[in-house]
Amino acid sequence: MARMPPATVEVSAAVVHALIRDQRPDLAGRPLVRLANGWDNATFRLGDDLAVRLPRRDEAVPLIVHEQQYLPGIARRSPVPVPVPVHAGHPTSDFPWPWSIVRWVSGTAAVDAASAARRRAVDGLAAFLMSLHVPADTGVPVNPVRGVPLMDRDAVVQERLGDRERYPRSAELRALWAQARAAPVWDGPAMMLHGDLHPANILLVGDGSLAGVIDFGDVGAGDPAVDLAVGWLMFDAGARQRFIGIFGSAVDADTWTRARGWALVLSTAMLSNSDDSPRMFSVGEFGIWQVLAG
Repeated sequence: MARMPPATVEVSAAVVHALIRDQRPDLAGRPLVRLANGWDNATFRLGDDLAVRLPRRDEAVPLIVHEQQYLPGIARRSPVPVPVPVHAGHPTSDFPWPWSIVRWVSGTAAVDAASAARRRAVDGLAAFLMSLHVPADTGVPVNPVRGVPLMDRDAVVQERLGDRERYPRSAELRALWAQARAAPVWDGPAMMLHGDLHPANILLVGDGSLAGVIDFGDVGAGDPAVDLAVGWLMFDAGARQRFIGIFGSAVDADTWTRARGWALVLSTAMLSNSDDSPRMFSVGEFGIWQVLAG
């Protein structure tokens, strides 16, 4: 069975309570509820308007720091709420790494909505990406697995597609991957990126429009095609065409070709590593069908 990465440190509610009492005693009386263990972070809700994010494995430690550095600037431009840090926690004897208290963003995860119900989010998501994708300042990190040339991800994609049982249409997927790899690489300025934009990190309000975007652990600089891949991870063919059309001449055909390639990268990552996480598995499965659809 292909599982999510294991935790280096299992974060308990007792540990989180201790961190809050020590560093933010003004918040110590709030109720604390565990929400999720993601690939990288454990998340707890703190009262009505805050959440606590703590890395659960070594590789996630710099991601928390990057959120603390770059989310305030993203929030100033974003047309929808994002989880801005309100406290940058420091390590203690109870917990060895940096951690954050962030603003709670209300909404229902798009992964839990049918694809037809996501269509109202097209305009809001396009507006969010237009606000996000600005040239990155000097020093913004390049994530080695997001926003880089697609050829850098070739070996891992080819390995995943070698699993014929999991990918019965692997020959078609390899052909689509070859087409994406052949597109010219991004030659513009390194742009600010979310880096992990998929339906589990996109929140909707009751009518299906965009409520907010969360989980900026992979924030960095690079090719914006990695974020535009959300057109295949989030939407069916009709909604995707509307999504693409909103950008007009601001995004060229080569970038959309690379975006489809990134959708394949991200979908196979989730489909090949989430047998123990049905929600993430469903994101990968939907993405593969949409990549094949065009």
